[in-house]
Amino acid sequence: MPHSTRSAPAAKASAPVPKSATQKALEKLGLKRDIDLALHLPLRYEDETRITKLRDAREGDTVQIEGRVTECDVSFRPRRQLVVTVDDGTETCTLRFFSFYPSQQKALAVGNRIRARGEVKGGFLGRTMLHPSFHSAGGDLPTALTPIYPTVAGLGQTVLRKEVLAGLARAELSDTFAPGDLSQINHQALWTLREALSFLHHPTPDVSIDALQDHSHPAWQRLKAEELLAQQLSQLMSRRARASLRAPVLAMVSPEVFAPANEPEAPVLLPLYTELVATLPFKLTAAQQRVCAEIARDLERPVPMHRLLQGDVGSGKTVVAALAAAICIDAGWQCALMAPTEILAEQHFRKMLGWLEPLGVTTAWLTGTQKARERRAMLELIESGEAALVVGTHAVIQEKVQFKNLALAVIDEQHRFGVAQRLALRNKLTHDGMEPHMLMMTATPIPRTLAMSYYADLDVSTIDQLPPGRTPIVTKVVNESRRDEVIARIHDQIAQGRQVYWVCPLIEESEALDLTNATQTHAELQAALQGPADGQAVQVGLLHSRMAAQEKQAVMAAFKEGRMAVLVSTTVIEVGVDVPNASLMVIEHAERFGLSQLHQLRGRVGRGAAASACVLLYSTGDAPRLSEAARARLRAMAETNDGFEIARRDLDIRGPGEFLGARQSGDAMLRFADLDRDTELLQWARKEAPMLLDQHPALAAKHVTRWLGGKSEFLKA
Repeated sequence: MPHSTRSAPAAKASAPVPKSATQKALEKLGLKRDIDLALHLPLRYEDETRITKLRDAREGDTVQIEGRVTECDVSFRPRRQLVVTVDDGTETCTLRFFSFYPSQQKALAVGNRIRARGEVKGGFLGRTMLHPSFHSAGGDLPTALTPIYPTVAGLGQTVLRKEVLAGLARAELSDTFAPGDLSQINHQALWTLREALSFLHHPTPDVSIDALQDHSHPAWQRLKAEELLAQQLSQLMSRRARASLRAPVLAMVSPEVFAPANEPEAPVLLPLYTELVATLPFKLTAAQQRVCAEIARDLERPVPMHRLLQGDVGSGKTVVAALAAAICIDAGWQCALMAPTEILAEQHFRKMLGWLEPLGVTTAWLTGTQKARERRAMLELIESGEAALVVGTHAVIQEKVQFKNLALAVIDEQHRFGVAQRLALRNKLTHDGMEPHMLMMTATPIPRTLAMSYYADLDVSTIDQLPPGRTPIVTKVVNESRRDEVIARIHDQIAQGRQVYWVCPLIEESEALDLTNATQTHAELQAALQGPADGQAVQVGLLHSRMAAQEKQAVMAAFKEGRMAVLVSTTVIEVGVDVPNASLMVIEHAERFGLSQLHQLRGRVGRGAAASACVLLYSTGDAPRLSEAARARLRAMAETNDGFEIARRDLDIRGPGEFLGARQSGDAMLRFADLDRDTELLQWARKEAPMLLDQHPALAAKHVTRWLGGKSEFLKA
């Protein structure tokens, strides 16, 4: 019988099952796996394990009462509210709800017996609770504290508790390391992971609330140790994975290689690195020389360099980048330097051009505001390899940019770029499956605890020495009410032939933030300084991010050349601007700026021999005083010029999540551990991670997946 050629009818593709509202809400919280639910820990707890009689409750106590509703009315004085009276047999208490639903009003009908929990307040009309939680009375009292979880709109605590409990029961929570391993830190921390999580979701009422809230309970110790170990393992895996990759070998060429053989009249050629050092108009500091040697050793290895160059504002990181580029170019490869703003990128470009162009190096310039014709010319130079150095903004990583043989990528102010942008620059080398070397630079020094944790996958070089001739900057914190005195100080500086920055936080007025805008301040200073100083009219410039590129360039050129005495600007001058004659920096509404940003702005002055000052103008607005955090920032600025101390205080004020910014693309990699308080646990994790990875690699991989999921990919940038 012949085989039938007829095909069977195609099976209908099953339609995807639509997600429920609960699933969508859980995903908003990032709760997709059972382990995610198990690790979604309470913000706080409510004690519903006991009933307190009203006669025993003191004013200010948060208690649970049980009683019968004797009155339930909607009152309209002084505003619409639901007023309910509950009698527990010893006294009565009034429950007030300024926001309520008909279903709640029905549940609180006269005659119903309820349990209500809230803070007891006293007063002329007797005991009161405002917006207490409540439910029908009856049934046994719970034996554990009631968890209150972080949630989103549309996901109530009852549903969330049920989902978390189910996730906790299903999650695979076998230990990846022995509980006894932690005994060296805390002999009480011999909890398994499941025991610790089960307890923290439903702690017994006899537990110390303080120990739960300050995360010092042994169950918390176990979780923080797990989290820190996952982070250390992830960093170590990233470092080892990179060690298995290949990168171009960029060995520094010795001068002897260039010496002409048997040709005494031939010109002596020197390596680009040696020539650049010889032609620089200044001498490298000992710190710069040490850092250059560290980078040179990395570049001559066949594995990708992944180094962070940190140094305070004005410490001379750009020349170190130029010398690293010289090694790369001498070896016959291309180098790219990417900066977060056009002003900073242009500053780098002009410096590099001034240093390298006389030595025969062709440098290309790429930004998003270039005209098409100029851009095409630059792209051709890059693709052909004629441009050995490429400087620009994020335009450097666009698809149309094709390098001939990129071997070194330098990223300035690396925390200002997202992970995807940094990865895109790494992917620009397509030569024989190799990756480029990466040098990342930052003027925000990394505190030691961050270097041990978030930056453990990086090699860190530190320029801890400023070039000679730098004058200390005096910082003054001044109330807005003394604005006229500040303007008088500007008059004095201009009379001495000096220049001044005035930085504003906004370009235009905002109803949300009543801040003086740059345009208004520019007009005000023009009027105040219109009289001649030293017989010359005072020119006041304006610079902000919405200006066209050519306008910005013209303003900056006028200021750098000394044709402009005062530059009113938004924070576009935060990094990269170098005008040695500028001796006064005024930062308006300084209380609105972050500490690292204030330090960066202050670093625009003090670059010459003249005594320099920074004035932090602050305003409390309608508030009686500044917030504690704002006061701490301004106090730190007045007390120290040391960027490392500034960074340490900034970490204390903001915490690692905000401090790190875009390194983790907005995702804080530590949710439970505190780097300042948990140093012992961090040191334990640093010691444990290599042993676990070497001896039990499967357990190590399981541990990282459990805690980080896909977030560990962020560390590769």
